[in-house]
Amino acid sequence: MTLLSLRGIRKSFGAVDVLHGVDLSVAVGEVVGLVGDNGAGKSTLMKTITGIYRADTGSIEFDGKDILALDPGQRRRLGIEMIYQDLSLAKQQDVASNIFLGREPTKRLFGLFPGFVDKSEMDRQAAKMIERLGAHLPSINRSVGSFSGGQQQTVAIARALTFNPKLVIMDEPTAALAVREVQSVLDLIRRLKSEGIAVILISHRLNDVLSVTDRIVVLRHGRADADLVTANTNMNEVVSRIVGGGDTAAAAAHEQRG
Repeated sequence: MTLLSLRGIRKSFGAVDVLHGVDLSVAVGEVVGLVGDNGAGKSTLMKTITGIYRADTGSIEFDGKDILALDPGQRRRLGIEMIYQDLSLAKQQDVASNIFLGREPTKRLFGLFPGFVDKSEMDRQAAKMIERLGAHLPSINRSVGSFSGGQQQTVAIARALTFNPKLVIMDEPTAALAVREVQSVLDLIRRLKSEGIAVILISHRLNDVLSVTDRIVVLRHGRADADLVTANTNMNEVVSRIVGGGDTAAAAAHEQRG
């Protein structure tokens, strides 16, 4: 069943055309890789989905609803969540404080005075969320700035799950990670899929994309140049589509960078 459907999405900034009639669909529980060189339009397309940018023309449907006119908050409430590359974590705060930042559970003091943060309940819910992901953190009471990149990614995903998303967009989640941590993040993506949560994975690391996705969409010069079934494609074909076909020297250079 289709969860997200974009048709003919166009977006320009002044005289600069960035998206040229992009079509994109994501099914419930599907993991779709979005790849392309810098400037291909990936970030603009994702911000069009989340509502940060308004598409000039085209249609966007999510879970059967037309969301083109909805603002980011309304789209989030429908179940669209994005985890940006910088993770937007409060590095000096602990795990629970990050997961529930701005939405802390409260309690009444002596049963009379409302509005006091219920830290024990917050810690309990945070631990439950980390356990749901099957992840392991040194302590939920440590500041997240002391964690490794992969552990911080776990906190960001746990925070996203508290919004009960149907779609999670992940922007370069493995870009800055040590090799040993990459697999942990890919396992988290598989965990989301197993719960029926769709994922759009933006990444330049094509090995990661090939290992975890169901389909791969290639953006090139603001157009969806290819929509590939991951099981039926390979690194060479994906790289060739990214660089535009016959430029084998450019393809080889891109594959070395990835």
